[in-house]
Amino acid sequence: MLEIKIINKSGNLLPEYATEGAAGVVVRAYLSEDLSIQPGSIAMINTGLYMEIPQGWELQLRSRSGLAARYGVFLPNSPATIDSDYRGELKVALFNASKEIFTVKNGDRIAQAIPSRVEKIAWKEVDRLTESERNDGGFGHSGIS
Repeated sequence: MLEIKIINKSGNLLPEYATEGAAGVVVRAYLSEDLSIQPGSIAMINTGLYMEIPQGWELQLRSRSGLAARYGVFLPNSPATIDSDYRGELKVALFNASKEIFTVKNGDRIAQAIPSRVEKIAWKEVDRLTESERNDGGFGHSGIS
């Protein structure tokens, strides 16, 4: 089990799993008043949460499927990465892709967070790459059927 230190200035529930099988914990909005997101706009939503994520880990923020499917509201940078050395307030960027105003209220479940291990890489510059079955086949190279 991963332990993440957290300061909760919101008064809302701490991030929690909605069900036993849930992969991510629910992240809630921390607002002093309702916030309306206009169609086609992005809003930064405060959570009131401050975290210390262990080195070698990140916290990925992802859209909630219900918000995306029912309301057209999702994280435009999903998954968003919260680095282990960040100590500021956790904020969530929400994009309203619908044609209706979407209103966020204090305590609303706006995202999910999933911890993920981070591997550091070392670059090895070479003159040539090994051949593969795909090689330089790009977007759509395998078709749709």
